[in-house]
Amino acid sequence: MSATGALPITLGWPRGLAYASLAVPLAFVSLPLYVNLPYHYASVFGLPLSVLGAVMLGVRLFDAVVDPALGRVADALFRHGTTRVRWTAALGSAVLALAFAALWRPPSTESGALTAWLVVALLLSTLAYSGVSILHQSWGTRWGGGPELRARVTGWREAGTLLGVLLASALPALAGWHATSAALAILLIVGLIGLSRLPATASVRPADHAHSGPSPWQLPAFRQLLAVFMLNGIASAVPATLLPFFIADRLQLPQWQAPLLLAYFGAAVLGLPLWVRAAGRWGLAPTWRFGMAASVLAFAATPWLDAGDGAGFAAVCLFSGLALGADLALPGALLTGVIHHGGAGGRDEGVFLGWWTCATKLNLALAAGLALPLLAAAGYQSGGRDEAGLRALAWTYGGLPCLLKLAALAALWRAESLNPNWKESA
Repeated sequence: MSATGALPITLGWPRGLAYASLAVPLAFVSLPLYVNLPYHYASVFGLPLSVLGAVMLGVRLFDAVVDPALGRVADALFRHGTTRVRWTAALGSAVLALAFAALWRPPSTESGALTAWLVVALLLSTLAYSGVSILHQSWGTRWGGGPELRARVTGWREAGTLLGVLLASALPALAGWHATSAALAILLIVGLIGLSRLPATASVRPADHAHSGPSPWQLPAFRQLLAVFMLNGIASAVPATLLPFFIADRLQLPQWQAPLLLAYFGAAVLGLPLWVRAAGRWGLAPTWRFGMAASVLAFAATPWLDAGDGAGFAAVCLFSGLALGADLALPGALLTGVIHHGGAGGRDEGVFLGWWTCATKLNLALAAGLALPLLAAAGYQSGGRDEAGLRALAWTYGGLPCLLKLAALAALWRAESLNPNWKESA
């Protein structure tokens, strides 16, 4: 028996694949929503960057503040059994597929109507995405276990995430957005089938908890981990938002976007098992710190890249992609430990994951809502060749994330000293 009273589980290939299968479409949809969408609406429909920044900030902030409530709903659904969880995930997936398809087919390109369409379709997409994601993460988090099992659970989930991102990196360029929308619907169906294969007895604690556990905000460890997660998340969200602009305007190699994304996430696929194994040997937090440092070293040369430096940027993508696996697998594993060490395991995972997802959305909202208007104020315009604007783009894309990543590393180092169990290995 584990410390939380749950039956011990194994996470072999069949169960791992079943759990990872829903992560594929959730990641498949997230890349277009957070990377391609702003550039698409700016370059294809001509929506101003200031308007795009305001929409992204407003929609994502609203979506973020709803996530804690979605977490409480997830906990209530799990208390009533996995059948309700599966049906709710299916409903959310249907809304997600329809809203995502609508994003790429606006009925009008007139600025006011286009903005309204973007707001409604994006809000429905992100709310459905959040709800299904929280249910999916809660399922794996309820397994609990030691550092190695927790790293394996998040490792399987993030392996599915990387596969989804790889597909989303290539398919829109090869087949267009209509085919991409159809592919999302198919992947969601496959993911729901995988969810139905997860045994309830291994996935969910007995629903006999009469009282809730501690609030996330009552646990210092949660507050400390969330601060690290947000600093590190903003460091990742800024370049994710600006990537299409950087490739198209600074490097002037728009045709390289799909291959560079494939190189980045392909390297992350290769590196992910190594980070999971390293965490089992050296501990979750020390391994994550090493991953942050490796990411800074890999990304530090980016502001000096100029037009035509595709080979140099490809090297940056490969090495920073290898470092990405630490950011994917280890924060979630640390969160699971915080939940179960804090006495909330088996009943209140959804509340913690709701706030966690909220923080993720705030990272993305701040990246889009602040970076895009600041670049516009600095004189940068999508498709422009003004040298001062391009220089501002390069330093915002490449320099700012390194500073934020170093701040996250320092915060994690301090938090480790306050939470010795974060250093535990298998």
